[in-house]
Amino acid sequence: MRIVSACLLGINCTYKGGNKHDQRLYEAFKKGDLFPVCPEILGGQLTPRPKAEIAGGNGSGVLDGKARVVEPDGGDVTKYFVEGARETLKVAKAVGAKEAILKARSPSCGCGKTYDGTFTRTLVDGDGVTTALLKRNGITVKTEEDL
Repeated sequence: MRIVSACLLGINCTYKGGNKHDQRLYEAFKKGDLFPVCPEILGGQLTPRPKAEIAGGNGSGVLDGKARVVEPDGGDVTKYFVEGARETLKVAKAVGAKEAILKARSPSCGCGKTYDGTFTRTLVDGDGVTTALLKRNGITVKTEEDL
């Protein structure tokens, strides 16, 4: 079993209230190969919600208390992202997931690249908060772009 970002299956849970439907992943989901998760929703956020980016580092830095997840107005939503990562890890363990396919560049799900916290669409190296926690626990993470 693998976990997958729910937005990639067409579930309306992105910050804008929409989705990022990927037909390939939806077909795998219909076969029972994927279990959907949305770290932001699991962390207690609403849909829609303000955009968020990691400021001052990456997902590992957030988990270590060295970086924050912020909204454009400066609001700190770090606690929701950390809680969402923890809850996603619980789900992954419960379903026996060894792999995750998560949404590229997301402050939760990004793998390898995320936005830098300036809201200028500037990418930096690093993982999102959930990806960082999953990797720390031995779960392989890919994005839909890696498929």
